[in-house]
Amino acid sequence: MELTYLSCRAYARLLVINPNVALMLKYIPAIERHHAEPVQWLSSYFLFSFADYHDKDNMQFGPLRVFNDDTIAPRSGFPQHPHSEMEIVTLVLSGEVTHEDTMGNRTTIKKGEVQRMTAGTGLAHGERNETDEELRIYQLWFLANQKGLAPSYEQKDIDFLDSKNELIPLVSGQKVLEDVVYMNSNSTVYWANLSAEKTITFKTFPIRNTFIYVREGTIYVNGSEIGPSDQARLADEHVVEIRAEKDAQFILIDLPASEVNY
Repeated sequence: MELTYLSCRAYARLLVINPNVALMLKYIPAIERHHAEPVQWLSSYFLFSFADYHDKDNMQFGPLRVFNDDTIAPRSGFPQHPHSEMEIVTLVLSGEVTHEDTMGNRTTIKKGEVQRMTAGTGLAHGERNETDEELRIYQLWFLANQKGLAPSYEQKDIDFLDSKNELIPLVSGQKVLEDVVYMNSNSTVYWANLSAEKTITFKTFPIRNTFIYVREGTIYVNGSEIGPSDQARLADEHVVEIRAEKDAQFILIDLPASEVNY
């Protein structure tokens, strides 16, 4: 039986209500993201519990603890604030971020660039949009695979927004991958720009989870339709097949399922 948009949504909710239902792919529509506008210059969509949004059933997915889809108005931004014991990854989708931290870094992260901070034993940083254009970023926080790490910083121009019909690794703690930003998590962040009617196959293992978030376009993930700003959270899958109905952009994150493998 083909599942419609509404029946998929109802099924996702059923999985939350009834934990005994076998879970392979959990579909979360865009409307179920938490939208926050705590200040005039910030519009943020939280994919997991964050700040004043708390849902005990939506705290994390493997070591992925935070995923915020942020739009920051011109000439504004986050003042300096502290972090610890997290791997913080920022992807710049449009505009540019001016970053300054207590490690002595003052940098600009531009469209198509990726930044990683290891907060470790503690640091503080500020992030501002010093331009006259809107800034759009994804910011992800991962639980580090060990505590007490020394704070560190890395930034790389991967130009991921111009790739075509392949999964581009951006950030990883899996040392078999080269030319990526390193993080202290047994996870990998990929990006794809998939043309209409093209298919990508991602091979994984039952001990891994897969997280997908669509920026634009429509894709089918193992046959389930996923639209703009929708999520798919997959567990116990050997193969993830992704087909674009129309030109699409999405992020895919490969994650360990068990805490012992974070």
